[in-house]
Amino acid sequence: MALPHRMAVESINPVPSAYMNTGEVLPDWLNKGDNAWQLTAVTFVGLQSMPGLVILFGSIVKKKWAVNSAFMSLYAFAATLLCWVTWAYKMSFGEWLLPMWGKAGTTLGYEFLLEQAKMPSTVHFYKNGTVESDAVEAMYGMADFVLFQFFFAAITLILLGGSVLGRMSFRAWMLFVPLWLALSYTVGAFSLWGGGFLWQWGVIDYAGGYVIHVSSGVAGFVAAFWVGPRLPKDRERFPPNNMLLMLTGAGLLWMGWSGFNGGAPFSANIISGLAVLNTHVCAATSLLTWTTLDVIFFGKPSVIGAVQGMMTGLVTITPAAGFVPGWAALIMGVLARSVPWWSMMWLHKHWSLLQDVDDTLGVFHTHAVAGCLGGVCVGLLADPTLCAYMDVPVTNSNGLLYGGNGGVQVLKQIVGALFIIGWNIVVTTLIIFAIGMVMPLRMSEEHLLVGDDAEHGEEAYALWGDGEKFDVGRHAPSTDSCEMDQSHHGFTDEFIPSCDHHTLRSNPKRSRSSSVSSPLQMKFSCCQSQFAILQAVFICFKETTTIRGDLDCTCLLAPCNPS
Repeated sequence: MALPHRMAVESINPVPSAYMNTGEVLPDWLNKGDNAWQLTAVTFVGLQSMPGLVILFGSIVKKKWAVNSAFMSLYAFAATLLCWVTWAYKMSFGEWLLPMWGKAGTTLGYEFLLEQAKMPSTVHFYKNGTVESDAVEAMYGMADFVLFQFFFAAITLILLGGSVLGRMSFRAWMLFVPLWLALSYTVGAFSLWGGGFLWQWGVIDYAGGYVIHVSSGVAGFVAAFWVGPRLPKDRERFPPNNMLLMLTGAGLLWMGWSGFNGGAPFSANIISGLAVLNTHVCAATSLLTWTTLDVIFFGKPSVIGAVQGMMTGLVTITPAAGFVPGWAALIMGVLARSVPWWSMMWLHKHWSLLQDVDDTLGVFHTHAVAGCLGGVCVGLLADPTLCAYMDVPVTNSNGLLYGGNGGVQVLKQIVGALFIIGWNIVVTTLIIFAIGMVMPLRMSEEHLLVGDDAEHGEEAYALWGDGEKFDVGRHAPSTDSCEMDQSHHGFTDEFIPSCDHHTLRSNPKRSRSSSVSSPLQMKFSCCQSQFAILQAVFICFKETTTIRGDLDCTCLLAPCNPS
């Protein structure tokens, strides 16, 4: 007798209870699909920084800077989060204060975080005062939106740090992160996304080509200019300490971009899928084009070049991913490889300013140049139907290719890029000067020579025993050992600078661990016993950034040439 009753209930209420919103934690405006996708996208974007860029930056640099580079990324991630929820989020997406800034305020109250996600300043009006487009809303809670936008802010600071790796004082970096977030990032975010003057004018930046990449590339370049270059030896030879880990970090970055661009529509809609596909098409095209050009002009494919090509493709498509069709993403992939490659390989060599500024990881080329390129491509290739789907604030927006207001859109995109560039040049300079008045911007010369062990008292790789450092006092060859002939073993002066073992032993300024990581570099020593030969191998790993790929270790068995 219960069966007819059940059928009657189902006919009256066909929606399963799992999909019914009943108020309180399931308000009527909550879309569970949107909520689930946004939290997934948030996780993808977070993995780009932690651990993606931490691994990438820690492995793409010289061994002596692995810990410092990874730690700078880790610190920026954590510091940005606290600043974001304390004041920076509302400066970026809160109520209108100035044409380029929102009102600062905390987001830690649960009442705010459980509200429907909304950007109050994004309502757009016609000239006569009537509403042209409503404020941006999403069908999930404000907590999702705050977290999603935090990961965008964090990755911007981490990318910026790639320009000053290998010489900026970590203490100066600790001050730089919150200052630049408050005074620069929030301006770009509010102006272009939060309802500021560029948003109201109709400048389009889908997921951060200007807000994230142009700002990080330009600010990183300016910071590198004022902090100064690395040591000449580091600039001349700066090989990755772990190529496979570098590819692992790059892979996490690439796959994480699915959330980066897929989450930008703030909904699990058809534009999300299109944006993700366009992202991967552009990145793959750029990577293959960069590799092809490397083979044509340099005779061999470069793994580092492939990673740079991947990066420029991802950056270029970011401001346009949801506004262009797939064929346009393919064209942008070719441009993403060609233009930044030209700026890095040709323009860099012919423009003295680019040569003088030591941008460690080339962030200016891979992010600032590629971000500007992507922004201009929006003005050229943005499809009017897709613009309408994305509810851009200025109706009837489209790219130049489709006629109409396309020419005006190109102008808007260029002006938007110029504003971000100019603001970051001025503000980053002022921040650097302010920090320089309080503390040194650069590490000391001793720390620059030694690297991680001097700056942090830690090293990335333990190559003597299980975490034990190579103590010259206990493990070095005896005093009657003879000096190894470097030229006989294929080492150059650049590869292993010379010093004296006895100086190392008696130097009272040795580090607390008595490791050979000191400002003094030593020549290899050997004796004719097999034990001394093994010691030379350990010293080789300890004192050099990397072993040359063409090194023939059998040369260590050659007889010594006593001096």
